[in-house]
Amino acid sequence: MPTISWTEDDRADRTGGTADWHSESGSPPPARVVVADDRMKADTACRLARKGTALLWRGDFHNARQLLSAMSRRIEREPTRQGAGPAETFRLHRRARAHRARVLGKLLVTLEDDHSLALRRAPDVRRACGEAYGPPSGVRVVALTELLGVIGARQWRAKGVDVPALGARVHPHYGVFSPVRGEYVDLVARAPLYGPTRATRTGRTAFDLGTGTGVLAAVLAGRGIGRVVATDISPRALACADDNVRALGLAERIDIVGPCLYPEGLADLIVCNPPWIPARPTSTVEQGVYDPDSGMLRGFLDGLGSHLEPGGEGWLVLSDLAEHLGLRTRHELLSGIEAAGLRVVDRTDTKPRHPRAADTTDPLHAARAAEITSLWRLSRA
Repeated sequence: MPTISWTEDDRADRTGGTADWHSESGSPPPARVVVADDRMKADTACRLARKGTALLWRGDFHNARQLLSAMSRRIEREPTRQGAGPAETFRLHRRARAHRARVLGKLLVTLEDDHSLALRRAPDVRRACGEAYGPPSGVRVVALTELLGVIGARQWRAKGVDVPALGARVHPHYGVFSPVRGEYVDLVARAPLYGPTRATRTGRTAFDLGTGTGVLAAVLAGRGIGRVVATDISPRALACADDNVRALGLAERIDIVGPCLYPEGLADLIVCNPPWIPARPTSTVEQGVYDPDSGMLRGFLDGLGSHLEPGGEGWLVLSDLAEHLGLRTRHELLSGIEAAGLRVVDRTDTKPRHPRAADTTDPLHAARAAEITSLWRLSRA
């Protein structure tokens, strides 16, 4: 783990001058660090952070959050460019968000060797940090924005997300994409299954690729499929899915396997809801949205035929947002299906219900308003 060093009161602080640096997004440790407290003005903080200087906070915790909000407002007032088309607008939007994340990520806090936060009026973050980072392993410095994400994830994990298709809640872990967009869950819950009776389904096997919280695996088990194998490439997702499957009483019917995309063997039904935008993620949770070069989509299509039982189906659950953004065409998707030796049996569409689809202030509003999420039923050609 890289380290970060700083000076306090113009001298090297023997106990607090060096600590481990941790960044979930993989950001390198800042080259220059100054100590900041409640006297720091937002304009000064923004000016330093824009130049790459990190601010190690020593003041009141709530004042740090207020400073972060004030810095955010100043960044939002910066002029933004509009792209000549959807793809350029998307790239400029991502660039602006990356700039905002870099600047705000320069406000840092120190976690003690028990994950505690030694600031005035600071909350007890030990459990949240333990769930996100694992057991304490010494003093570490993190961005305040990251710590706030860790705290929020603990709250989401405790509260859970209601899934009407299950009649229950699932509890996402830190860094695991939360199933707050229920339309893709409903598509899997309502799509026609093979076999006229529940007894027929109980002898069948399904794979859920990229299971995340395990929500689709649980939906498939709830529909009567006898054995479900759920995979993911993320160790955090595998642990999250295992916890949810056990809490739902489905551990005897759902196997959690990985890290991998496809498990060994064949299945009657293979379901995959890959990230829908072919772009590079900038954090672990963004891996549920951004799929560089459509790698997971292509991996699913290319491996589907060799993992299906005779007469089996693959269900691809995919938003067409990338098409509206000019990042992928429908022809490219259909060509990928054909090149993999597959054919489209049927397709079911639904409109998104999330609030951002109606947010006219969103730079990507036109694409989001036109978005359709589809369940493509695929079989061998």
